[in-house]
Amino acid sequence: MAPQVGGELLWQPSPERIARAHLTRYLAWLNDRGLPFASYDALWRWSIDDQEGFWGSLWDYFDIQASAPYSAVLGRRTMPGAEWFPGARLNYAEHALRHERAGADALLYLSERSGLQALSWSALGSQVRKLATLMRASGVVPGDRVVAYLPNTPEAVIAMLATTSIGAIWASCGPDFGPRGVVDRFLQLEPTFAFCVDGYWYGGKPYDRRPELTQILRSLPSLRHVVHVRHLAPTEETRLTAHTVFWDEALAGPEIDPEDFRFEQVPFEHPLWILFSSGTTGLPKPIIHSHGGMVLEQYKAVTLQMDVHPGERMFFFTTTGWMMWNFLVSALMADVVPVLYDGNPAYPEADVLWKMVERTGASYFGASPTYVAVLEKANIVPKDRYDLSKLQSVVLAGSPVTAECQAWFYRCVKSDIWAFSGSGGTDLCTGIVGGVSILPLYAGEMQGRQLGMAAFAFDEQGREIVGEVGELVITKPVPSMPVGFWGDTDGSRYRDAYFDLYPGVWRHGDFFMVNARGGCFVLGRSDATLNRHGIRIGTAEVYRALADVPEIEDALIVNLDLPGGKFFMPLFVKLRDGFKLDDTLRERVRQCMRQAYTARHIPDKIYEVKAIPYTLTGKKMEVPVRRVLMGVPVSKAANPAAMANVESLDAFVEYVRTQRDYQLS
Repeated sequence: MAPQVGGELLWQPSPERIARAHLTRYLAWLNDRGLPFASYDALWRWSIDDQEGFWGSLWDYFDIQASAPYSAVLGRRTMPGAEWFPGARLNYAEHALRHERAGADALLYLSERSGLQALSWSALGSQVRKLATLMRASGVVPGDRVVAYLPNTPEAVIAMLATTSIGAIWASCGPDFGPRGVVDRFLQLEPTFAFCVDGYWYGGKPYDRRPELTQILRSLPSLRHVVHVRHLAPTEETRLTAHTVFWDEALAGPEIDPEDFRFEQVPFEHPLWILFSSGTTGLPKPIIHSHGGMVLEQYKAVTLQMDVHPGERMFFFTTTGWMMWNFLVSALMADVVPVLYDGNPAYPEADVLWKMVERTGASYFGASPTYVAVLEKANIVPKDRYDLSKLQSVVLAGSPVTAECQAWFYRCVKSDIWAFSGSGGTDLCTGIVGGVSILPLYAGEMQGRQLGMAAFAFDEQGREIVGEVGELVITKPVPSMPVGFWGDTDGSRYRDAYFDLYPGVWRHGDFFMVNARGGCFVLGRSDATLNRHGIRIGTAEVYRALADVPEIEDALIVNLDLPGGKFFMPLFVKLRDGFKLDDTLRERVRQCMRQAYTARHIPDKIYEVKAIPYTLTGKKMEVPVRRVLMGVPVSKAANPAAMANVESLDAFVEYVRTQRDYQLS
């Protein structure tokens, strides 16, 4: 079969799909209020030109529940520092539980070792209230930080909703994170309360995390209480700390009538959760998102952009350390049923997730180009094996999506499916560009910019460009932008992260292009952050781990986005005198990464170089090296006049010429 050509029409929504779409209903609702729009582009233009009108309309359309009204949609409109819905008081968890009722499922969940199970709305609400009451009795107050070391299971959802229901601030890592990765994140927050699991299963193997957990808890002196989930050892009686209770003990209290439970009413900008996104220097950035910002943005994203409907099942493979977990749980607000999966997505067979789609009747499936490559390699054609009649939509995210990757779903899954791609990030906890359910889908393109997102491609002079690759920027504030970084009292770290290049304009850190019809292309990171399978890894984390390897004097790591959703992450090391790079040292580096952080931090290959390139100001030249490895001539990849050691690039040029271990096409 001939390769799919980019830009070719892949899919058209049927008249029935357009009529049923949330966007169609919203457009009709606006029309009834004297706001007619003839196209999605006209609606998008209005959403960024009239911010008060658009975001105010979403407040009414989604019937946002607030105990105190807002005085304006947008107070201050500067960026950073925009003030949204001043005066309003609300609670995220109250919206997540607003559909609680008897006789209906709230969550579906399964794992490698247990079959499909359901958690009812009644059970979810009951356990959230019990746990929240225990936390209040333990002294947790609004603004306290609550951390979790949990897998993607109902316990994590219950704990997050209990935490946010009382105005405390949630942060989580998956149990695959090593002690250093966890402590680097959690120690910044000075948490008072923690949830943790004794271990997890992955690929058919148990991973006992009790030794790591002991190390983590000892490194967090601010902790006063710990709730221990016994996952690997259900009869374990040894308590991790003097203030540990087991999960079943925490939920042993009496039932609490929903009418008697008080959701903490907090300002719109009150911190909800903290997500971590690592950069090229320093500790991971603790990104604070707000109650109001997430309530409004997640309603918009799940309904208007993803077109998921009440009662439908929504799945995305994720861990609790990735923003997609927060996104998935937020689907509860729209009465959508999240499907949680804990384990290896390709164990025991590569088609395990498609088996899950059939059994759950999922209508929405999140995947990555990397996962598609696994399926292709295993010669799996899901439509030949499973009943996918209820599956309506697939979103591809995590890395640039090729035309052929999208076309695979039409050949191998379903001819009438909306298989769109999107891109956003941890920083905003939502999508910036992605699907539009009422528009045609063209191969290799993201259909459009999401409502409210004033996203453009800028050249180096800060001018909008069309049909050319530039920097992805957002020129106007949105409610889901962070309210700050934890501990960044003067806001300098926040400004440096997003507003360093174009003052007053959010620079996202991706290469971006918009074509004449509004189709969008995100073409990989424009900074040195490593993006593997949609999860951003800071080079600083890699360098901190390598400090424990005495043979290594200096190092540089980059990640290359390759065709078909593949990645190649080489590590280049300069050794101290008297040492050589052999297999033993390479394995020690890999183990160091795995133990300190996660398996995603492990480089694909390790090479020795005589020198690491630096600028005259002492900054490692990660971006220029990455460009050289992608075939860009040195004269265009770097400015020799700004380099401290020009000859250091020669080794990378020679590597590309003689032993490149990856294919660019």
